Amino acid sequence: MSNDFVRSLDLGGRPSHLRKQTILQQLHIDLPLLALVGLLSVVGIIVLYSAAGGTFSGVKRQLAYFAVAYVAMFAIAWVSGYMWRQLAVFIYLIGIALLLGVMFFGVGAKGAVRWLDLGVIRFQPSEIMKLALPIMLATYYANKTFPPTFKQIVVSCLIIFTPAWMIFKQPDLGTAILISASGLIVLLIAGLRWRYIIATLVGMASAAPLIWNYVLHDYHKTRIRTLLDPEADRWGAGWNIIQSKTAIGSGGVDGKGYMSGTQSQLDFLPESHTDFIIAVLAEEWGLIGVIAMMLLYLMIVARGLWIALTAQDNFGRLLAGSITLTFFVYVFVNMGMVAGLLPVVGVPLPLVSRGGTSLVTLMAGFGILMGIATEQKRVNMF
Repeated sequence: MSNDFVRSLDLGGRPSHLRKQTILQQLHIDLPLLALVGLLSVVGIIVLYSAAGGTFSGVKRQLAYFAVAYVAMFAIAWVSGYMWRQLAVFIYLIGIALLLGVMFFGVGAKGAVRWLDLGVIRFQPSEIMKLALPIMLATYYANKTFPPTFKQIVVSCLIIFTPAWMIFKQPDLGTAILISASGLIVLLIAGLRWRYIIATLVGMASAAPLIWNYVLHDYHKTRIRTLLDPEADRWGAGWNIIQSKTAIGSGGVDGKGYMSGTQSQLDFLPESHTDFIIAVLAEEWGLIGVIAMMLLYLMIVARGLWIALTAQDNFGRLLAGSITLTFFVYVFVNMGMVAGLLPVVGVPLPLVSRGGTSLVTLMAGFGILMGIATEQKRVNMF
């Protein structure tokens, strides 16, 4: 008797389609994940209100983004794994086509061309690839044996690094890293052999001088130098990191109090409502507040990994694992760069930093997780 057949029966041998479903399962809602995401969303609005100087106008647009994002999450939760597999290639190719559109028709800001302006809406096509890429790779490996063969790895790398390279050329290093991470995580979950991982790390280390001289832009090199010695240009490139570390350190254990942070309220802290918003939290709520937020993030990651582990097929496991661990990479990279442990690459803090397209994409990912979670519950429920 196959494992799939065993999973389709409960202890009494009653088929899964005859079992009574709860209202939440009928609505495709995973309550633990929804509760954690909702709580973090509320915390995010509270911190953003302070970062915006205590004005409602500073959070009004973000509240509208949250409304759209939650609608997208609940709607996407209804899409079955079968449907995602059927649409995977189409979604991926649409994402590639939109990235090509950015190359030829994109609009720019602050020296980067990352957006498409359709008149009614302006958006970043790179955000679509954050979901299109893991869906594509999860579909590719859904019916294959693990670990991946060398040929499969080569095909996967082409699927991953084609959009990553196009995004890097915009230039957008932060998003290119996240896109690459979402795909590479699928490979790791699929059981990528250690010899390939070690060979890749050795190859990257050996190619570091070439990457430095011929791949990285001047501003990338400046960010790396600033990471190593921010005081070398304290009034220029090092200003952001120095101010964020000052805000974090001045918060102490219990913080200065809500809306009482001097670095953020007096505008010493740059990008306080976007990339550096965790420094606002650290200054006002202290180490206790930062640890509490980190625990919230870890609980979301733990729930996502549980959904991945209990998914009913390889596609669900690979996709849920990639979405969850990429979310962890978001948090890790943002907190690392704000604390001066990683170069500044422009990665927002999920559910807290101000932003529209990235928020909708993130919540769509949670919708996919809920869809996977409720599918497996319908199969395994007694």
